[in-house]
Amino acid sequence: MCKGLVSLPTCCLERAKELKARLRKILHKPDGSLICCKVGKNKVTLEECLRWKESFEELLSSKYGLCAFTSFLLSEFSEENIAFYFACEDYRSTKSLAKLPAKAQKIYNEFIGTDAPREINIDHETRDVTKANMLSPSPSCFDQAQHKIYMLMAKDCYPRFLRSSAYRDLVSQAKPNTTAIKLPQQEKKV
Repeated sequence: MCKGLVSLPTCCLERAKELKARLRKILHKPDGSLICCKVGKNKVTLEECLRWKESFEELLSSKYGLCAFTSFLLSEFSEENIAFYFACEDYRSTKSLAKLPAKAQKIYNEFIGTDAPREINIDHETRDVTKANMLSPSPSCFDQAQHKIYMLMAKDCYPRFLRSSAYRDLVSQAKPNTTAIKLPQQEKKV
């Protein structure tokens, strides 16, 4: 190990190891294609790929779209945004109020707190509001932070994804849907 790395705090070394492992997963595909988004029979169609351009919500509501977007964020070392967004969605849908404090603390420690291993990029005001909400966790305690991350992805990451070579490659490799509705044949004139 390099001498300079020995003097780094343990949390930085752990984060570096985590990033190295994630990068190894990305680079595992020699052609640079998206890991989980296959094209062809029974996979993502050209029509579905093109629908992702309609809106960010359309992208997130598609199984393959979410996969492609997550792979893109992973390649940019910002997958914590989508992970936080869906952790909040899961948290909000928790039925048992008794489970909320533990789940809230886990999300806070992973994404928001001091030395969070997957720290999200939010302003101090939002961080402070969220920290105050942690005193009495409710299903809405992460709403402000989640909204900020959603807007960051919608206004920054999503447009970059649509301009990326990964998306363009996916569109160029996708096949048109062959199960499209057939037009009725014209009636024969007698």
